[in-house]
Amino acid sequence: MKKTLLARLKKIKMLATDVDGVLTDSGMYYSENGDELKKFNTRDGMGLVLLRMAGFKVAIVTSEDTKIVERRAAKLRITDLVQGTRDKVAALEVLMKRHSLQWEEIGYIGDDVNDLDVMKRVGFAAAPADATAQNKKAAHYVTKKRGGEGCVREICDMILALEKK
Repeated sequence: MKKTLLARLKKIKMLATDVDGVLTDSGMYYSENGDELKKFNTRDGMGLVLLRMAGFKVAIVTSEDTKIVERRAAKLRITDLVQGTRDKVAALEVLMKRHSLQWEEIGYIGDDVNDLDVMKRVGFAAAPADATAQNKKAAHYVTKKRGGEGCVREICDMILALEKK
């Protein structure tokens, strides 16, 4: 890992993530009855739990507003959940104030244009392998894994590996 990337990761105290395209494969699934479904990756979830258990703050920030995401956050015991926001920068500023954090102490994983403003401010920005070209360009790190297929766990493992050194 490059020194600059390591330096950025070492400052992280909170990892925040988008949902669709990061925690999920960005697919929108609908049942015959019109129920919306999302597929989450279990290993991504465990990575977030391990981060939380190691003392890091974990947040989910999404423009969507669904009971599915609320249930997933509850299952992972993520209390910093912001749904239905069109201004992710403002949402993160509220979380930063709540936890007395600075932009350089925030890591963020985003895959699409509505994540770019946040990605340009945080200390560490990551994009899944299948993110938009703009997001990959804005990222300090592009994961080897695609959204919903372990990209979040990849970042969690990188952060946790630094804790052991």
